[in-house]
Amino acid sequence: MTEPPKSSASSASSASSAGTIVVTGATGNVGTSLVRLLSEDPAVEVVLGLARRIPDWSPPRTTWQAVDLAEDSDTELVELFRGADAVVHLAWKFQPTHAPAVTWRTNVLGSVRVFDAVAKAGVPTLVHASSVGAYSPGPDGRAVDESWPTHGWPEAAYTREKAYLERVLDTFERDHPEVRLVRMRPAFTFKWESASEQRRIFGGRLLPGPLLRPEFLPVVPDIPGLRFQALHTDDAARAYRLAVLGDARGPFNLAADPPLDAEVLGELFHSRTVRVPSPVARSGLAAAWGLRLAPASPQLYDAVLRLPLMDCTRAHSELGWTPRHTAVEALEEMLAGLRRGAGKDTAPLKGRAVG
Repeated sequence: MTEPPKSSASSASSASSAGTIVVTGATGNVGTSLVRLLSEDPAVEVVLGLARRIPDWSPPRTTWQAVDLAEDSDTELVELFRGADAVVHLAWKFQPTHAPAVTWRTNVLGSVRVFDAVAKAGVPTLVHASSVGAYSPGPDGRAVDESWPTHGWPEAAYTREKAYLERVLDTFERDHPEVRLVRMRPAFTFKWESASEQRRIFGGRLLPGPLLRPEFLPVVPDIPGLRFQALHTDDAARAYRLAVLGDARGPFNLAADPPLDAEVLGELFHSRTVRVPSPVARSGLAAAWGLRLAPASPQLYDAVLRLPLMDCTRAHSELGWTPRHTAVEALEEMLAGLRRGAGKDTAPLKGRAVG
């Protein structure tokens, strides 16, 4: 998909320059795409990538620093952020889903450390990776804009943590008006290199990727209410880049068309759809999760069923952003990578062909 002509505001964003950009979670799905884009951008002098494990990957003008947000002190973060023009906070821990206190320490307490360090170090711009999961259950039949309440679904750790951080950022925004705060709320993000990581997060290490082919999937379950949005990770990274180098503030929804449901997935796999009652699907997932055969919790399943569809008009008009891939193309690419055990030479994205 080609982009429309950019407005004067987005053109000004492209012409902006920045010295040092710090990216937390720089070796993950969105992080690797964003680091690559920033490292290739002549407007950016230095990219400082923070991750728990330093990769062998060496993009131009990029340096790495090992950081564990659950363990490292606030003082260390302040020193790393000092002199930076922007901090992009992407770091997130999805597992262990059976130990929500562990993910809370990294995702919530670690994020609060990042926000505090941004203020103490005098960083002028903070771009935070929120999520569609931060939104409260949505209305039927219409998409919501960024004004929709962000209270999440309280029973799922992921959505609970994303919503909690929205409240933390409300206070941060009030107390630190000198910091330009941008909250990105993307849908599910997919790319070739993310396939093995996303299999580990959602399907588990035992999921046989090579069997996820149309010829082996004669039917697709049609679960009432299961419909979600997605976008290509590189498109999400382009939106983050525009936010970093521009002057926009506030929240932005990010998603591509079309929304993904059983009908679309059936066409993708050339399979017929079969109605499966939601309680039956949830019971199967709950049993697998309880036996530690599946990493995704039944509470996350409940949250996904309640996700609203997002209206992305604001990102189009104020960031000058339009996705170059459809949601189907993004999912197709990830599924192709899943069948091949695709990955990247970073710890989170490491490829693996079989469980």
